[in-house]
Amino acid sequence: MFSHERIWAAIDALAERHRLSPSGLARRAGLDPTSFNKSKRLGTDGRLRWPSTESIAKVLDATGATIDEFIGLETSGYNRTAILPQGTFPPQSGSIPLLGFAQAGAGGFFDDGGFPAGQGWDVVDFPASPERKQGVYALEVQGDSMMPLYRDGDVLIVEPAAQVRRGDRVVVKTREGEVMAKVLHRQSPRSIELLSLNPEHPNRSFDIRDIEWIARIIWASQ
Repeated sequence: MFSHERIWAAIDALAERHRLSPSGLARRAGLDPTSFNKSKRLGTDGRLRWPSTESIAKVLDATGATIDEFIGLETSGYNRTAILPQGTFPPQSGSIPLLGFAQAGAGGFFDDGGFPAGQGWDVVDFPASPERKQGVYALEVQGDSMMPLYRDGDVLIVEPAAQVRRGDRVVVKTREGEVMAKVLHRQSPRSIELLSLNPEHPNRSFDIRDIEWIARIIWASQ
């Protein structure tokens, strides 16, 4: 019998088969990149949210999978890629938290130090030791503001605890909720200067008190 957990597990398993994140699978199928995120699987009132038959049909068409194969994944994938209960934080034993840049500016996803917190995170595999994974998370590039270095769909691995130096590629969040990836040009006790990755976008300067946190990009999946 089909169940909420098994249907979502099959989608996760299909994404893994094609070496994609759930967001990447949705994008390949022509859907909103957040369609299959963990945060979309439960409503704000705790009710179960199911993928539409149209979404599943588009995923099968985009991947070349048959409905029989999907049903097989629905059975075998159950309990291997289980949904996270609402209010819990993604485990980091074999994966790290993943969030889109568009969501990163909203409140509740980070603590004061820029470390992952709260709910609504997706997960993505990251090839590193368990020790290195602690506190590390991933941000998925959305849009072309970071071209030509980072393209839409690229995943940036961020380590808030890493020391930041001049010339490092960093993710910065302002106290107004703006999140951006830049190159650290200069930092003083009073101000910070950032160089844009895209020549069509301006460099930025901020008073240090207007910065909520800054974290170094340590790796990118492209």
